[in-house]
Amino acid sequence: MDENFEEQGKLPELKLDARQAQGFLSFFKTLPKDVRAVRLFDRRDYYTAHGDDATFIAKTYYHTTTALRQLGNGVGALSSVSVSRNMFETIARDILLERMDRTLELYEGSGSNWKLVKSGTPGNFGSFEDILFANNEMQDSPAIVALAPKFDQNGCTVGLGYVDITKRVLGLAEFLDDSHFTNLESALVALGCRECLVPTETGKSSESRPLYDAISRCGVMVTERKKTEFKDRDLVQDLGRLVKGSVEPVRDLVSSFECAAGALGCILSYAELLADESNYGNYTVKQYNLNSYMRLDSAAMRALNVMESKSDANKNFSLFGLMNRTCTAGMGKRLLHMWLKQPLLDVDEINCRLDLVQAFVEDAALRQDLRQHLKRISDIERLTHNLERKRASLLHVVKLYQSGIRIPYIKSVLERYDGQFAPLIRERYIDSLEKWSDDNHLNKFIALVETAVDLDQLENGEYMISSAYDPNLSALKDEQETLEQQIHNLHKQTANDLDLPIDKSLKLDKGTQFGHVFRITKKEEPKVRRQLNSHYIVLETRKDGVKFTNTKLKKLGDRYQKILDEYKSCQKELVARVVQTVASFSEVFEGLAGSLSELDVLLSFADLASSCPTAYSRPNISPPDTGDIILEGCRHPCVEAQDWVNFIPNDCRLVRGESWFQIITGPNMGGKSTYIRQVGVNVLMAQVGSFVPCDNATISIRDCIFARVGAGDCQLKGVSTFMQEMLETASILKGASNRSLVIIDELGRGTSTYDGFGLAWAICEHIVEEIKAPTLFATHFHELTALANENGNNGHKQISGVANFHVSAHIDSSSRKLTMLYKVQPGACDQSFGIHVAEFANFPQSVVALAREKASELEDFSPRAMMPNDCKEVVSKRKREFDPHDVSRGTARARQFLQDFTQLPLDKMDLKQALQQLSQMKTDLEKNAVDSQWLQQFFSSSN
Repeated sequence: MDENFEEQGKLPELKLDARQAQGFLSFFKTLPKDVRAVRLFDRRDYYTAHGDDATFIAKTYYHTTTALRQLGNGVGALSSVSVSRNMFETIARDILLERMDRTLELYEGSGSNWKLVKSGTPGNFGSFEDILFANNEMQDSPAIVALAPKFDQNGCTVGLGYVDITKRVLGLAEFLDDSHFTNLESALVALGCRECLVPTETGKSSESRPLYDAISRCGVMVTERKKTEFKDRDLVQDLGRLVKGSVEPVRDLVSSFECAAGALGCILSYAELLADESNYGNYTVKQYNLNSYMRLDSAAMRALNVMESKSDANKNFSLFGLMNRTCTAGMGKRLLHMWLKQPLLDVDEINCRLDLVQAFVEDAALRQDLRQHLKRISDIERLTHNLERKRASLLHVVKLYQSGIRIPYIKSVLERYDGQFAPLIRERYIDSLEKWSDDNHLNKFIALVETAVDLDQLENGEYMISSAYDPNLSALKDEQETLEQQIHNLHKQTANDLDLPIDKSLKLDKGTQFGHVFRITKKEEPKVRRQLNSHYIVLETRKDGVKFTNTKLKKLGDRYQKILDEYKSCQKELVARVVQTVASFSEVFEGLAGSLSELDVLLSFADLASSCPTAYSRPNISPPDTGDIILEGCRHPCVEAQDWVNFIPNDCRLVRGESWFQIITGPNMGGKSTYIRQVGVNVLMAQVGSFVPCDNATISIRDCIFARVGAGDCQLKGVSTFMQEMLETASILKGASNRSLVIIDELGRGTSTYDGFGLAWAICEHIVEEIKAPTLFATHFHELTALANENGNNGHKQISGVANFHVSAHIDSSSRKLTMLYKVQPGACDQSFGIHVAEFANFPQSVVALAREKASELEDFSPRAMMPNDCKEVVSKRKREFDPHDVSRGTARARQFLQDFTQLPLDKMDLKQALQQLSQMKTDLEKNAVDSQWLQQFFSSSN
């Protein structure tokens, strides 16, 4: 049972009388059905949820239905649960920041009169920001995306609009996508999309199912909106009110899109941007270009462990957790999040980041001094956002001031650096900081705060306007001090009159009920009773003493309270005026935030590179069409960071024409998966601008990383392991180019050995001959190693650029014990270690013996019999020999059969249609196999 519920005192009591309960029940019945919305009702001291929402909260957050109570009696009774303020914050954070299947609504009122005051979704939680981030940093900047898909015979043109409410950015994109929507998936990943708007009509068409699958793979909430909301009418006019500067560039940009403009129109309506005047003139509009950054789909993000997961044992399990050593409050984290989802493609920009990281790595004193100052920088982006949304207080202004006064120190530290990258640091940071911190910008703001705010009161935790800032405030302050002195003098006079020690026996109190009063203990009261009754007014006699006053104190107290109220009112007006003035410095703060957060992330990279037990090195970057990928002494950064790991580095040499396609074989647990993943992680880190965990690294820029690693069942969606594997592989075959990096682990194991091997062989050939992307292909199909030996010696097809590698293991001849060496070496693995691994796992000896016997029997029936004749030196045992030309002719027809099969629109066909089509294709292949003995063997064995 959950700890929160075990402590019954923490579960608020549901305090509603019969009349209140009846009124609420009548209101609750009028609410429209919404299966996604979790509705909470604010009852001042606590919250409640009802019906299905109550059950959801009880099961999800209290982990027991005994938390439920019944509101009302009989048939109309309603399941209810009470929620404390702390639990409400937990629920809000989980629904809006973690889950992707619920929305949140908050109601206020009483009886039968309730109204919706706040609503939030995973993409649009602005109204709950004060709750979500009161004590937590905002680690990511969520985006809402709207899609306007247009299907035709050429495929699907996707019109995309998005908004980042935190950064106040609107964007458009339009692109042609394939049947797996690989472009859309990478765009959703890069934008950090959490909610996707699609026309309701799209969900009703069968051709849109792959679209929804792509959105689902990214863990994004789908919200359907009416098609009428996807309109571009009045869009330019609406944007004219939202954007900074002239509307003409916006008009030209919008007119260049066919579908995306309607998507952006839906975003404006859904996010209600025009309803909030604080948005006016504060947004920028830009075109999002798919080719601006490396494309990463959701499978690659998972395979390379780029972002954190709830299942991570520690922060170093993910690349983000390992690399996040940022100091600024929130800003650096959010920028690192974005950079990891948007690795660069421009050689110069990558090298610019690497130059800066190198400067910070080489100068430890510079790095440490800068980090010490950045630790004192608040989340300027969030503070500015609150200013613009008119949610800021004097506290926010003071935090901006305290960050602002650190800028000169940061600038002076940067100016002290005189190394080889000094000109770059000046251009990138010093000039920017000077621009934003001169007398017309930051210094003007600092002077305003120092004049307006009473900084001396900050030590007491009070945020007040200085009385010297305004004549009226100053006059009220003077009068307040005069009255305080008069009251103090009266206190002394009364002590003399009553012959009581001041403050010790005669105290001066101030309360909400009586204002200023005198108080003496009950013990002292008899001594002065006669004087009290004749000259004073006794107000109250209690255990803590007797409170009394006189006419003079009452007049002074009333006057003091009036002046105090006027002073507070004047303070409030001046605070509002100062905050409004400070909001006009938003552009300054945004400029500073951009420079400081970038500096923060690059310092974080440098700190990681220099603090690891084995230092990282700077990669050499070359354009995508030239150079190779050579990683010497390469390590996996997340694996080597684990305390229990002594990591063994390996070299990886993906060389064009020689080893551009690598087949890696070897035993389970031998390190194949870690090896191929670490190559992908190193390439990604380099293109983000970070040093890499290698002795030396040369990297030809990749425009995309495709990774198919360990697919699991998606049974709730009716997708088997093998189907999931095939869907991910299909997206690789359709989306990869010769500039991509492909990482495939154990393809084809989800089906029979023959089918799996055939598919793996065909896919390998397609990647080598058609896509020509550098590829790491880890497999247990040792027969695939024959690809590397198919060099055309017998006059048929030549495949170049394929190389075999294996992870080594040692078997002791006497004890038969298996030892993993975790070294990747050239050549194919000469045996399978499956039975040895079983032995290592303490299988019964009888089972191991039988396994060896059966493996020996099946050896002659292995898929090696399918290999061409020129592979005899690799394939030692075969059932039959075939003419090489016959094999070449047969494999070409088999490959065509596989290609035809992959083109079948299975998602649009029912089972009967699919089986009929497949039967016809098989019949046609049998006819084509008449003159090919190699093909005929498969039909004879399957009949």
